Amino acid sequence: MIGYLRGSLADIQKLPNGRVILTLDVQQVGYDIQVNPRLLSQLPPLGDPTQIYTHLQTREDQTVLFGFGSRAERDAFRLLISVSGIGPQMGMALLDTLGLQDLIQAVVSANTRLLSRTPGVGGKTAERIILELKTKLGEWRQQSGLIAPTGGPATVVQEEVEMTLLALGYSNSEISKALQAVGRSTTLSKTADTEAWIREAITWLSQ
Repeated sequence: MIGYLRGSLADIQKLPNGRVILTLDVQQVGYDIQVNPRLLSQLPPLGDPTQIYTHLQTREDQTVLFGFGSRAERDAFRLLISVSGIGPQMGMALLDTLGLQDLIQAVVSANTRLLSRTPGVGGKTAERIILELKTKLGEWRQQSGLIAPTGGPATVVQEEVEMTLLALGYSNSEISKALQAVGRSTTLSKTADTEAWIREAITWLSQ
């Protein structure tokens, strides 16, 4: 198993199917690594050194090296593909659509609607991910030192708030940050008043 590769960034290819392949030059050997588009903003300029955590997927017809910006993301990917019916491409799509923290929180809080935002992930698939990984990801998050989002609303309230804010044109990332920020309010964190959450979130987003 190749745990990580450290070398200079030689090339980046954006394929028509949406996949991104980067080539890492490690001692004059070029490794093609499939990464998520999210990683592109973290990469250095071409020719500069970088380190990519990897997972090697071997099948009869092909061998693919998947790359990640952190060990935590790579390890979460390995947990995802351990779920029956979740292949590596779907695992990559889940991480790319939601990001590591939001993905873990969606599973731990049993938020099927959030998981289903990922292309190809339906309600039944989301339920299976939660069933098989809810406990594992919760324990893994604690062991790996990842900080769980705090101060967010209860799951039922959160879904209503998210749907309203999405309808108003805010992005998933903006909504997640807003809920975590306004949730630090002691009074708000103890209430299930959906309207109050929405008002405070919009106020925060308008700053």
